[in-house]
Amino acid sequence: MAYVKPDEVVAKMIEVAVAKGQLPVKDLLIRGFLSGALLGFATTLALTATVQTGLGIVGGLVFPVGFVMIVLLGLELVTGNFAVVPLGVLEGRIDARALLRNWGWVFVGNLLGGLVYAFMFVAVTSGGSPIAVKLAQAAEAKTTGYAQLGALGMTQVLIKAVLCNWMVTLGVVMSLTSASVIGKTVAMWLPILIFFAQGFEHSVVNMFLIPAGIILGAKVSLADWWLWNQIPVTVGNLVGGFLFTGLALYATHHRRAPATHELLSEAAPPRILNEQFGTAQE
Repeated sequence: MAYVKPDEVVAKMIEVAVAKGQLPVKDLLIRGFLSGALLGFATTLALTATVQTGLGIVGGLVFPVGFVMIVLLGLELVTGNFAVVPLGVLEGRIDARALLRNWGWVFVGNLLGGLVYAFMFVAVTSGGSPIAVKLAQAAEAKTTGYAQLGALGMTQVLIKAVLCNWMVTLGVVMSLTSASVIGKTVAMWLPILIFFAQGFEHSVVNMFLIPAGIILGAKVSLADWWLWNQIPVTVGNLVGGFLFTGLALYATHHRRAPATHELLSEAAPPRILNEQFGTAQE
C-alpha cells in the first residue's frame, strides 16, 4: 500500500500546515461546514448501529466513515488542525496570525455544519424514537452529568478531550502513511475507532450531538453546553492534538535540512586531500 516513512510523514505535515495557513476564509468556512455536517452524519449512523445491535462497539466500528470522507475530500476539521497547522509556525513558514485565522474560521464552519445537520436530523426524527432518546441522554451526560460532579467533572471532561484528540489527530497523521486510498482508509480507521468506542470528548461531534439533544428535550441549557462541554473540550482537544501528536512527532521525526555552511564544512576535507595529494579519493 505504498507505505510512507515517519520522517516523510512529518515533512508532509509541514507542507499541509503551510497550505492550510494560506487558505482563504471562504474555503475555511465551506470546508469546515462540510466537516461539521459529515461528523454529524457519522454520529447518527453510529447511534443507529448501537441502538439496532445493543452493542456500543458496533457504533465505534462504523463512526470512522465520516472522518475518512473528511480527510479524503481535503476538508477542514479544527481538531485535526490543532496538531498540524502549528508545525508551519514552528518552521517559520506561516505566522501565528495565520494559525489563529485557520483555527477560528474552521471552528465557526464546523459549528455551523453541526447545527444545520442537527436541525435537519431532528426534523425527520420522532421525539420518542430510540435514537432521539439516545441523543437526549448523551447531551445530558456530556453537560449536566459533569456539572453534578463539580471540579471532578471538569477534570474528567478535560482529560477525555485530551485523550480523544490524541487519537483523532493520529488519524489525520496516519492518513499520510500511505499513498493509496485503501491504505489511507485503514490507517485512519484505527485511531478513530479507539476514540469513539471509548466515549471520549470531541468538540466537533458535540457541536451536533448536544444541540440535537437539546432540541429533542434534553434538560440542558446553552450555558451548560458551553461551560461544561464545548469550551473545556475544545481546550482539551487542542492540548491533546498539539502536544501528543503534532509536537511529539515533530520533535522525534523532523529532520532539519543542513545549512549551506554545514554542507561546505563536510565537503572540505575531500577537497583538501585532492589538492594536496592529487587523488580522486572521496
